[in-house]
Amino acid sequence: MAKMHPGEVETDADLVRRLVRGRFPEWAELPVERIASGGTVNAVYRLGSALSVRLPLTADGVRALEREARWLPRLAPGLPVAIPAVAGTGGPAEGFPWPWAVHRWLDGEPPVEGQATADLARDIAGFVLALRRTAVPGGPAAYRGGPAASVDTEMRAAIDQLRRTDEPFDADAIQASWDESLRAPAWTGPPCWLHSDLMPSNLLVNAAGRLTGVLDFATAGVGDPACDLIPAWNLLPPEARPAFREAVDADDASWLRGRGWALSMAVIQLPYYRSTNPVISANARYAIRSVLES
Repeated sequence: MAKMHPGEVETDADLVRRLVRGRFPEWAELPVERIASGGTVNAVYRLGSALSVRLPLTADGVRALEREARWLPRLAPGLPVAIPAVAGTGGPAEGFPWPWAVHRWLDGEPPVEGQATADLARDIAGFVLALRRTAVPGGPAAYRGGPAASVDTEMRAAIDQLRRTDEPFDADAIQASWDESLRAPAWTGPPCWLHSDLMPSNLLVNAAGRLTGVLDFATAGVGDPACDLIPAWNLLPPEARPAFREAVDADDASWLRGRGWALSMAVIQLPYYRSTNPVISANARYAIRSVLES
């Protein structure tokens, strides 16, 4: 697989087998299979039928595992769908330089952008609202829990990068939409819990297309909940968007700030991942189109 980041380590199933054998001999005979995903922080391997192994790709991923280990058990009881549960952790070994984790396996498949129903839109809204109501104290600042202006410099650089590619987007229209979101009134409510990375690859649905689980809480924390509106543009088709907005009760300012987060995530991701991560790149293109057409 193509490397996505500078300093990214290589992993394979044999490494996972050696790590598991050394740290969890009771699981040493379970089959190991790499999971194809759009993930950018961890390499994920299925271990038997009930577990998964997550290996950070870079040193930054270690902090993500530590955050999840601390907060997932506290958040889970108040949420309407399953979230990852840590089954064990391991340290550097077998040439792998960082801590790693074993999670309980969650069944389901990521939804496909543009194919979600209004029922799924309401399911996601229910998760967002439940997370907002979570009373777990002392949460860290969410990665996208502040004003969108915090990524303005990065966003403008990414727009310039897009101008120099063959991507079929109007960079001036992207800039105008972004500027409009930056002018949206700021959040004045109290900080609340948010996931802050509700990409389709972090959602799980069953065969009926209903939400069954949410993954990757590496950037979760407290702040302005507008960034948890991003599924409206990175997943939902236009006909399902009103159901989501109504269910999550988003006012005009929050909706505009959420649109800005969806756009900035996509525009920043696309130049970076367009040659290394086809899942993320495809979703970024969908989100950009969704915003520009909305």
